[in-house]
Amino acid sequence: MENSQKRQKYYVVREKAVPEVLILVVEAKRLLDSGRAETVQEATDMVGISRSSFYKYKDDIFPFHAETKGKTITFIIQMDDKPGILSDVLTTIAHFHGNILTIHQSIPINGVAMLTLSVDILPASGDAASMVEDIEQRPGIHYLKILGSE
Repeated sequence: MENSQKRQKYYVVREKAVPEVLILVVEAKRLLDSGRAETVQEATDMVGISRSSFYKYKDDIFPFHAETKGKTITFIIQMDDKPGILSDVLTTIAHFHGNILTIHQSIPINGVAMLTLSVDILPASGDAASMVEDIEQRPGIHYLKILGSE
């Protein structure tokens, strides 16, 4: 993949601006996570959306807490296997006052490695959105995807 490839952007929008289907996908995910629904079919029936809508959007919508400081964010990064790129990512996290809780880098295949990180955003001074944007702009980073937030 080339660096010129269009980067994903993240937006924070008020709930009233989000299409209803996306809100219902989040609710279906919540039903599954809480155990109130045992299958995707059951969860989608309960909220009134199709399974195809659920699968289409499930990885692209998640609740974002207004206060990300003091939260843990887990994300995955696909990056070139070149000296210094991992160091740049870790330095960026430190610059934004993030505390790395877990880190795992896969064995590179065809010059590309996957990095999974869980980062604690410190309550006093962390800025998760700026940190993610900064990491995405680093040379050698193909993409960054947020897997979850607690």
